Amino acid sequence: MTAGHVVSVETLMLRVGTDNRWSYRHATTSPRPGETPDEAARRLAGVRGDDPGVVLHSTSWRYEPDGRVVLTYAVCPDPAPWLPAERAPVLEIARGGAPATPSPERLALANVVAHAIRHLAFLVAEDPVVARALARHPRVVPALSGPPAGAAAPEPAATGS
Repeated sequence: MTAGHVVSVETLMLRVGTDNRWSYRHATTSPRPGETPDEAARRLAGVRGDDPGVVLHSTSWRYEPDGRVVLTYAVCPDPAPWLPAERAPVLEIARGGAPATPSPERLALANVVAHAIRHLAFLVAEDPVVARALARHPRVVPALSGPPAGAAAPEPAATGS
């Protein structure tokens, strides 16, 4: 990172409802002096580093026009499920316009949430530590194993003429 860039830490506390739909809480902070981004995310989410039933994982980063670099962390399951949460809308991943231009033209928080959920699904399949932690929560793994409720239907493949 170059001088002048400020790191922001964003946490998405994710939960699955009885209807298999995702909801989230969102919070942002800056690391305190001497605090790592992981530590700042744990502080913001209110989770301990030794909690075997909560996954806190960095899922993405993005550069904002104001010079901030935002590190996004998914926290699953939400450590405070009694607090109000936003219902995740259609889970649509934002994409760049070409293979060498990965930054999307527009990016909404809903796109960041969708990416975090997709990232957790990958981790459940590939990381036994994450899989064990999330297996403690009966609704989470099934909600990650297929298209989430509210997921956008895949676009049909273009046909040549």
